[in-house]
Amino acid sequence: MRKTLVAVLAIAGCMSTASFAKDREIKADDRLDASADTLIDMMKASDRGIPQDLLNKARCVVVVPGMKKAGFIFGAKYGRGFAVCRRGGGSGWSAPAAMRVEGGSFGFQIGASETDVVLLVMNDGGMKHLLSDKFTLGGEASAAAGPLGRNATAQTDAQMNAEMLSYSRSRGLFAGISLEGATLRPDEEANRELYGHDATNHEILTGDFKTPAAAARFERALHRESAHHD
Repeated sequence: MRKTLVAVLAIAGCMSTASFAKDREIKADDRLDASADTLIDMMKASDRGIPQDLLNKARCVVVVPGMKKAGFIFGAKYGRGFAVCRRGGGSGWSAPAAMRVEGGSFGFQIGASETDVVLLVMNDGGMKHLLSDKFTLGGEASAAAGPLGRNATAQTDAQMNAEMLSYSRSRGLFAGISLEGATLRPDEEANRELYGHDATNHEILTGDFKTPAAAARFERALHRESAHHD
């Protein structure tokens, strides 16, 4: 029995490692296009999607298309995406800064799935964490599963006070999702690919970085979905 369990764990580990390695081969511009699709789909889902008024109030947005999750008893999460923050005065968005999401879990689970994730950073405290070298949801940063629907009038106190609200889409189903324990950090490799030189997420999200051509579609999606704010 023990040998069988070890063998199954080894197979699951190999599957997840191969899946994560394949994700590393995806180019940053393709991931930006996927991020645009994710944001548009999760906003236009009306009664099942992200409330428009919450996006309008968000200081920053993080989009992670196709975050991988695989495991048997021991689970692992891994994803790569992008963050943007509102420029001073609230008009317009910054250039995108690349992010990695990494996290583990323990519990009785089996199988693999791919989930799109959107994080709304709701206040200055959340933005400060996003601009740091790395932070953990539910640890340094308070996070809650975000409410769904056309408006956010039914928020709980936890959601009202959370620094970040998280959403997911898996197999076409939308939900608020808890990502407690997941760690977010800058993706230096993708930033270098996008901008042609080393740049920190703090520099990109707070500076006058020009949005690269590869991010044009993602930028249009952001402006389109937050049009009611401007």
